[in-house]
Amino acid sequence: MITTAIAHPSVLLETEWVTIIRREAMAAEQAGMLQAGQLELIYQQQWFKLLVPKAYGGLELDLPDLIRMEEALSWADGSLGWVVTLCAGAGWFGGFINHAIADKIFADPKVCLAGSGAATGTATKTANGNYIINGSWKYASGVKHATQFTANCIIKQGDETVLNEDGSPLILPFVIESHLATLIPAWKYVGMMGTGSHAFEINNLEVDANRCFEIDADAKVVDSVLYNYPFRQLAEGTLAANLSGMALHFIDLCGPIFEERSQLPKLTTANRVTLMYALEEVKTNLQNLRNEFYAAVDLSWQNFAVGFESPEELQAVSHTSRALAIAAREGVDKLFPYCGLIAASPDT
Repeated sequence: MITTAIAHPSVLLETEWVTIIRREAMAAEQAGMLQAGQLELIYQQQWFKLLVPKAYGGLELDLPDLIRMEEALSWADGSLGWVVTLCAGAGWFGGFINHAIADKIFADPKVCLAGSGAATGTATKTANGNYIINGSWKYASGVKHATQFTANCIIKQGDETVLNEDGSPLILPFVIESHLATLIPAWKYVGMMGTGSHAFEINNLEVDANRCFEIDADAKVVDSVLYNYPFRQLAEGTLAANLSGMALHFIDLCGPIFEERSQLPKLTTANRVTLMYALEEVKTNLQNLRNEFYAAVDLSWQNFAVGFESPEELQAVSHTSRALAIAAREGVDKLFPYCGLIAASPDT
């Protein structure tokens, strides 16, 4: 596999966009949700529709372009990048949702799908072919902006759980109008505080059967390469890019801090060398892994688009995604102690 140097994600964003995003980042953390200016930019650029089928007015980006943009947005601000990635990712379900329902869902210019992949609810079949849904779902990023919720449910027939051929419970996702669910304030965690990742619950709600869908290439209703591509590698790639973007932002911030600290009289020459070497080592390692990651993503997508599905290439996407995610976390962990108290302040 030939790797080329991948540019810094900042090249994909207009300076004005970054200014808007970062100007409201602190307010978003304090409020626990994205702010009006940030959301208006998202709606203008249709970032919640990055993966929505073109048939419904979405952008339906190719995977390499999608992942690069999501890394860039996470570099601009971690909370915003995370919300866009999770909500845009749910927009991918548009390739599998019943046409009649999808038309209505994505007609909303401010459409935003938020939800959870955890199967913490049940959907009981009714005599008329619909479902009664009950359950609660945690960590639904972007929930306060959502127009629709997606929720995985264990399918039941009466009191009995419906089983797959292998004996495991049948689990299927549903898409439900957000006003039919109850929001549960529960987001009080360290990190990405502006994502508004609260919980929601649904009690004894009857929904039409066409609100249920299946994530499988054979079950797609929009015939496109994007909805044929395996969900696992799509998810791994987009989340790895999020972590990479945030780590790159952290590294950018470390640069001037390290330069300033290296001038402290109390530091020895060895201390200064250690400080700058640590920064360069983390930066170089992350860049090398970004190169490998994007090479794997690009090759996998290019071949998949012409009908060649390679298990080895898909595995390479998974492997490089995990390697990049680990390096992003470990790199930040390594640099953090050298930053001093400025990095520990919630006001920076």
